[in-house]
Amino acid sequence: MKPSNPVTRLGSARLRRELSVGFYAKRRGFTLVEVLVALGIVAIALAAGLQATGAITRHAQRQSDMLLAQLCAENALTQVRLARQLPGVGDNQTACEQAGRTLTVVLAVRPTPNANFRRVDAQVLDAEVPIWRVSTVVGRY
Repeated sequence: MKPSNPVTRLGSARLRRELSVGFYAKRRGFTLVEVLVALGIVAIALAAGLQATGAITRHAQRQSDMLLAQLCAENALTQVRLARQLPGVGDNQTACEQAGRTLTVVLAVRPTPNANFRRVDAQVLDAEVPIWRVSTVVGRY
């Protein structure tokens, strides 16, 4: 049996500690590859956030356009109903201003198999681009 020397045991523990501390002391900071990978992950996350923000903005604008177009179409159909007479068959185009924007409303009146009714289609356009379309049937009063 070997004699147990407290100095040898203390020395080996100290040596292990100094070696481990020295090993980690040399590895302070990140390598270039680690930094580049982290930057790549951050760039992908930022690009995804930017795309999501753009989609939300486009959706809000589209929702606003559709609301204004719906108001114009409903106003045009209400005018037809309030006229209290059967509308003549044909197309009619009028301007509608809502929230500072000028939209075009095209009313198309078509006959139905029953002569007492007319089909009225209201289509709202923004610079020749259709936004909203709604149809109704108007009867003789």
